[in-house]
Amino acid sequence: MTKPIAKIGLRKNARISSKKNERRIPKGIIHVQASFNNTIVTVTDVRGRVVSWASAGTSGFRGTRKGTPYAAQAAAFNAIRTLVDQGMQRAEVMIKGPGLGRDAALRAIRRNGMLLSFVRDVTPMPHNGCRPPKKRRV
Repeated sequence: MTKPIAKIGLRKNARISSKKNERRIPKGIIHVQASFNNTIVTVTDVRGRVVSWASAGTSGFRGTRKGTPYAAQAAAFNAIRTLVDQGMQRAEVMIKGPGLGRDAALRAIRRNGMLLSFVRDVTPMPHNGCRPPKKRRV
């Protein structure tokens, strides 16, 4: 009977070192998705691979406070904080959605000392497509 060969310090699915922290990204794209209920900030490299993200919910806000400008500012700060340490200097900003956190997130990004190539509004606009839902009764 053959004896099984012992693997010394090797596991099949183990990650030896985190490649996410090793990568130095000089330029990236910051996507801000601001809805009425939440604000999500995603930072990608130029190819579109997600490097970091944060939302008002992950920043510690719950319920109706997630839709506030202050929650959007906190989410933007949390998403960008690690990237400034990694060496990101320039970024493009894509803002989507009608929420209150649009301006607050942009101000927080500017305050972090990052050079912005451009700021683009990519909110989807229908050319009279689907019929919108009925207006909410108050």
